[in-house]
Amino acid sequence: MPNSSRFKMSQERLDALKEELEYLETVKEKEVAELIKEARSFGDLSENSEYDEAKTEQGKLYSKIAEIKVLIENAEIVDNNTSDVPKDTVTLGSIVRVLDIEEDVEECYEIVGSQEANPRDGRISDDSPVGQGLNGHRAGEEVVINAPAGAFKFKIISVENK
Repeated sequence: MPNSSRFKMSQERLDALKEELEYLETVKEKEVAELIKEARSFGDLSENSEYDEAKTEQGKLYSKIAEIKVLIENAEIVDNNTSDVPKDTVTLGSIVRVLDIEEDVEECYEIVGSQEANPRDGRISDDSPVGQGLNGHRAGEEVVINAPAGAFKFKIISVENK
């Protein structure tokens, strides 16, 4: 069954994934193979906890490698420089400064693909309620966003597209 879902990300994220894959397939894979070899030398594999741990580590490594390969194969690079979207409109890759009207607090978000999201760093997914609610709006507009925590009312102060 082919996986037709695409993962939106920046070129920087794709490059980082390729770098991580290279590390896992070369350095890390050799380290794990060495652990297995060493554990085998301890004798009886049926009672060898070091061997079991090394094999578990190998399984995790191969799983991570497979996951990264899927992300790379299905990556969709988003570049706002080639987009027809007006420069003051929120889209994937935008840095948006908003005013939470009810709390009277200014916040800054970068709208990113789900693979790059890190809300603690202000990087929110375009698939999140806030990302979806801001998408397509322009600086100066007020937006009501329905999220699991309730409704938020934001005024978009500025939009910066790289």
